[in-house]
Amino acid sequence: MTQRYDAVVIGAGHNGLVAAVTLAEAGFHVLVLEAAAEPGGALRSAELTRPGYVHDVFATNLNLFLASAFYSSHAGALERHGFSVATSSRPFASAFPDGTALGVSTDREETLAELGAANPGDAQGWRELDALFDRLAPVLFSTYAARVPSWELARVGLDALRGVGPSGVVSLARLLLSSSRELVDEYLVTDKAKALIAPWGLHLDFGPDVAGGAVFPFLEAFADQRGGMAVGKGGARVLVDALVDLLEEHGGELRTSARVTRVRVQDGRAVGVEVESGEPVLATRAVVAGVTPTALAQVLLREADLPSQSRRALTSFRYGPATMMVHLSLSQPVPWAAGDRLASFAYVHLSPYVDDLSRAYADALAGRLPPEPLLVVGQTSAVDPSRVPDDGHTLWIQVRPLPATAPTRRRGGWDDVVPRYTERVMQKLERYAPGIGELVTGMAVLSPADLERQDANLVGGDSLSGSMHLRQNFLLRPAWGMSGYRTPVRDLWLIGASTWPGGGLNAVSGHRAAQRIIQHGRWAGRWAGRWAR
Repeated sequence: MTQRYDAVVIGAGHNGLVAAVTLAEAGFHVLVLEAAAEPGGALRSAELTRPGYVHDVFATNLNLFLASAFYSSHAGALERHGFSVATSSRPFASAFPDGTALGVSTDREETLAELGAANPGDAQGWRELDALFDRLAPVLFSTYAARVPSWELARVGLDALRGVGPSGVVSLARLLLSSSRELVDEYLVTDKAKALIAPWGLHLDFGPDVAGGAVFPFLEAFADQRGGMAVGKGGARVLVDALVDLLEEHGGELRTSARVTRVRVQDGRAVGVEVESGEPVLATRAVVAGVTPTALAQVLLREADLPSQSRRALTSFRYGPATMMVHLSLSQPVPWAAGDRLASFAYVHLSPYVDDLSRAYADALAGRLPPEPLLVVGQTSAVDPSRVPDDGHTLWIQVRPLPATAPTRRRGGWDDVVPRYTERVMQKLERYAPGIGELVTGMAVLSPADLERQDANLVGGDSLSGSMHLRQNFLLRPAWGMSGYRTPVRDLWLIGASTWPGGGLNAVSGHRAAQRIIQHGRWAGRWAGRWAR
């Protein structure tokens, strides 16, 4: 039997759920179809290593979500459905081979004192960057949350000119065009201080020398200094569960293990979807696809459904380097060579220096496994002790950047490579935390192939669902003419990390696209009424 809904959302990642909730609140009858056995996309938690030890499987940092317009208007409702966060006042640090470390705290003076103890020039440069953040962050965050292109974005630009003046506009332009190396070289003196900021670029796919790569590290470092770092209390899944409960509260439906095989298009308009089981589902007002551009063009749409130029643009969308995840359960806190204080930071970056980041990035792009990858060591149980029993601890480790394809001629691909590379990762960790191997009580490793198997949007293990380089960012994400979430097929919308503003748990594309669909319906209704009169 054919089923009919106002809107069908493909994919129950956080943006898909945010879009569905927003539409359901506006009175839409909404169905969310998720291919996996559970919702969440790249936002999941599970007992991966030992019973009672909760790990965030992929993403963990909720700062962007907490700063979103959706959260601002739904905080109370999400809390009512069980969502809460634990926040660290020591968001991130970098450790070094000589047994020292530098960390950033929400206590600004503590951070400056630590930087100044090594070199007064670093403390002065940090103050200048901090002041630049105060000056430029309102403009950058407003742009980040705006729909592109739009009159709203134009208004943000005009406000920027008035608010920061000509010199501020020049500073903003220089920042937008700079690499992370250029940024830290301009303001900081020592290699250690520079290594506090530059690693954030590789959380995206910005090696230290990539133009445009300075913005995210700059914003992340100084936003974290102000607000700390937040994770879901009890695991990332608490946010997913709260969004699902909120959707159902407003009459929406979620189906898991329901893979969409095709978007049905008639006369240039999306009218529904087909599910793997064969059942057709009609959508009278919108189909919202939380998939990658390539999946949309090559899997969900037939060749005749898209203009050739649009199809070419979507199929040529580029993905970035891969990521590997290592999850550990420990019997004690990490025995950092830099001292016990380091065990209190949410993230510890092990690179160690900017040149090492550059070499690792070049290796990954050349298809080689970096001898010294960046390790992003997330000490999630230090932030949220409720995730572990008794005195146990968990580590969440991102290994990046890695090649998009396993560098092996064997048929096993990443399955052949990962065991030996995991040994290399653990050896590196041991250099910074001697004796940690003896504390490991459980381990779970997810290769880039595992990431894609568990979430098809993580193509090749790319945690961003697409490179963030300038050629496909801002107005060009995912392609020219589609940055506002509309596709060339009427009533078919594309959301998720492959669209503006890109990766991260930001809730922007799902919320913005849903608002546009609602607004579009209101305008259509007004015109229909006028025509009838």
